[in-house]
Amino acid sequence: MKRRTAREKALQAIFQIDMNETTPNEAIEYVLDGQSSDEYLEKLVVGVIEKRADIDAILKDHLEKWTIDRLANVDRNILRVAIYEMTECAEDVPVNVAINEAIEIAKTFGDDESSKFINSVLSKVKQTMED
Repeated sequence: MKRRTAREKALQAIFQIDMNETTPNEAIEYVLDGQSSDEYLEKLVVGVIEKRADIDAILKDHLEKWTIDRLANVDRNILRVAIYEMTECAEDVPVNVAINEAIEIAKTFGDDESSKFINSVLSKVKQTMED
């Protein structure tokens, strides 16, 4: 499975967990719909769920005039996946790649403003990481 596909499936699984409080394994199985699983997909889903408190703290610190609860569910979960990749997968995924992938996924799954919003928030996270 390509990494983009793994990210998209991870977003869908995390969205489902966020909305329905299902288990990571159930959510992964559902989004795969009979396809074989992927190590990177599982790493993203389990990692985001395990680190959600830390990821959400980073996210809250970089939102201006927004609370995490006011974010669109899709945007919130795209940001969670990207922040996880930026903080936990940096040895394997360059920060700029994580940001660009999140922006492209936002263009597919978010609304008209999602990609700009995602870019803005993740650019601030990147700046903080570099300081």
